[in-house]
Amino acid sequence: MKSIKDVNFKGRKVLLRVDFNVPVDDNKNITDDTRMRESMPTINKLLADGASIIIMAHFGRPKKGGFEPEFTLEPVAKHLKELTGRDVKFTQALLGSGEPENMAAELKDGEIMLLENIRFYPGETKGDEALAEQLSKLGDCYINDAFGAAHREHSSTAVIAKFFPNDKYFGFLMENEVRNLEKLMHDAPRPFTAIIGGSKVSSKIGILENLIDKVDNMIIIGGMRYTFTKSLGGKIGNSICEDDKLDLARDLMRRMDEKGVKYYLPVDSVIGDKFGNDANTQIVASGEVPDGWESMDCGPESCKAIRDIIMQSKTILWNGPAGVFELSTFAKGTNEIALSVADACKQGCFAAVGGGDSVAAVKQMGLADQMSYVSTGGGAMLEYLEGKVLPGIKAIQE
Repeated sequence: MKSIKDVNFKGRKVLLRVDFNVPVDDNKNITDDTRMRESMPTINKLLADGASIIIMAHFGRPKKGGFEPEFTLEPVAKHLKELTGRDVKFTQALLGSGEPENMAAELKDGEIMLLENIRFYPGETKGDEALAEQLSKLGDCYINDAFGAAHREHSSTAVIAKFFPNDKYFGFLMENEVRNLEKLMHDAPRPFTAIIGGSKVSSKIGILENLIDKVDNMIIIGGMRYTFTKSLGGKIGNSICEDDKLDLARDLMRRMDEKGVKYYLPVDSVIGDKFGNDANTQIVASGEVPDGWESMDCGPESCKAIRDIIMQSKTILWNGPAGVFELSTFAKGTNEIALSVADACKQGCFAAVGGGDSVAAVKQMGLADQMSYVSTGGGAMLEYLEGKVLPGIKAIQE
């Protein structure tokens, strides 16, 4: 693995790709700077070496091509100045105008420059080689620390690496993600338990299929479990269900049986008569949800059973919530799983958490630092777990 740990970048001009696609409020104030702080070890290492850094990042989903004020990285530049304690050179001018090129050329050792939103260039998301070459001329080596964009074959995340055949590296964040994911998929202590949730089976088909050959236990939670419950003849009321995936659910369970994988579907459910915190609720058996009611979370018996499986595991992968986590009335199942996984970690279990709501749950519960590994890239992690080759990783390893 091409890490920066043992490389001295003194006097070098480093092109650094990061994932600074942070959430902001209506006044463009950053509401969660986790993604920025996750790349600070890499930035601090480069600054300590005496390198100059040219940072590439994206923000939002610009559509027009060219500068769009609502997607400027200016708030990011201001916050990066606070995080580093150094001036951050920034211009809203784009490549070709001469201004960013001149700024990069004049950058001195120990200085930081942030390029404007890389997705203002239409060629970025198309993997345009000419744009990648244009970017490459700004620096003399390339570091990718943007795991959240590693599944995209974009100009700044993958294509640019070919212009630095002997000077391309993973940043510390990327290195940590790759090492932990490789351990998870190729060297996981047993028993290995996967806890897979989310609203739809269709969005998790790849991960379920790829994990069948790797795990000992498969716990299926969230909205997707009702497709499995209905496929077994259960009544699910108004619960979310993909009727066109009932045969697939039965096939997945058959394959798990054949492989000796123990799969678990929650036995009871917290149901509501509407989608809201003020819904009337009751607890019923998972296959006995009455018409007009919707299953919204795992029930107490399910939480106990899931905890028992978790506490007997040596490796845990958790991707996806147990229920409608965004509503506090139906967040208990997800929170209980977070607590159980944290307890398993205390007794030596290796636990990896990925996916927006799963990560949000462990952060909200103040448990993130008790997990072995919390991924910064939901989509990238999902594709890796599906067995796909991520362009941003492959480009550095080649």
